[in-house]
Amino acid sequence: ILTEKLKADYWKPIQSGDLAQSDSLAIQNLITNPQTKIHPELYRLNQPLSPHLSAKLDGIEIELDKFRLPETENNLIVEGAGGLMVPLNSKELILDLIKHLNIPVIVVSQNYLGSINHTLLTINTLKQHQINIKGIIFNGDTNLESEDYILKYYGIEYLGNIPMLKNVDKLNIIGAGKNLHF
Repeated sequence: ILTEKLKADYWKPIQSGDLAQSDSLAIQNLITNPQTKIHPELYRLNQPLSPHLSAKLDGIEIELDKFRLPETENNLIVEGAGGLMVPLNSKELILDLIKHLNIPVIVVSQNYLGSINHTLLTINTLKQHQINIKGIIFNGDTNLESEDYILKYYGIEYLGNIPMLKNVDKLNIIGAGKNLHF
């Protein structure tokens, strides 16, 4: 949705499992604008597991120093592989990859019981590591009380609310993008 809305390039540096129907392929099939370029993954891992375990089963180790942002003059959406604390290898996390690439983060929070805690922990971790937070997008059913609490607690910029899509297709992607405030 962000890629379509911003007509940005897209890069998922690590794909774990489902290689025949990867996130990059799904995005490529859902984008309607000709400006977007899908950049190839650096690591394509066979098992749908956390990157560190999937890489281990594939007999490789993910090396942080190998990651470089793709060259582009366009905006670039970089999609992680799970949350901030997901391991890449025995000593580094997705958080370390974000710091290494020196990229800002858009937090996406789904409304469910416990989401205030999970979202505030995510924001707190990003702030502790001095990572630029561009804003937050809420996903799913609106819960104004929870959303308002999260926004006020850290003063995070509200970027919009994306409903759960029953049908993920080009028209619904474009429609959902209208809920984002950029």
